[in-house]
Amino acid sequence: MTDLTPLLAFRWSPRSFDPVAELTSAEVMTLLEAARWAPSVGNRQPWRFAVGHREDETFKRILVNLPPGEQRWAGRASLLLLAARHATANPFAAYDLGQAVAHLTVQATALGLHVRQVTDLDRRGLVADLDLPADVEPYVVTAIGQLGDPFSLPADLLVHETSLRRRRPVAELVLTRSDITR
Repeated sequence: MTDLTPLLAFRWSPRSFDPVAELTSAEVMTLLEAARWAPSVGNRQPWRFAVGHREDETFKRILVNLPPGEQRWAGRASLLLLAARHATANPFAAYDLGQAVAHLTVQATALGLHVRQVTDLDRRGLVADLDLPADVEPYVVTAIGQLGDPFSLPADLLVHETSLRRRRPVAELVLTRSDITR
């Protein structure tokens, strides 16, 4: 691997969260501050967040709107964070939201936390259960917490949890044939 910062090189998305670890208010604010400083088109910052700490109502409302397979592990996270976009005429709102979540993810890694994102969710259910404004669209749920024991997961999830991480080679990702090593 090239000289990639360890914050990116060692980031991974576990399903095994420590079911008793909690995030401090300072950690949560640091994560949200990292998202706040993400770049956005025209500095519109179209992202909005609903923050649920394990055992609080927001957490429970987010959790029930995830598929049952995701609920099996997501309920053990310290925090479930709904990342939503402010519905505007901005065609780049989803891109901007992705940048905010990426910044939050890198900051979480810097804090020794782990993040796993879930895109398969009941968006209408989240709007209703969280009483979201009409102009806020749920996009992704981010589970955040300390790493837990992977052997506490069901066998089918353990296989995914303990398998090697794989990434496509850069050559497969580059669309042009120019020399990428210049």
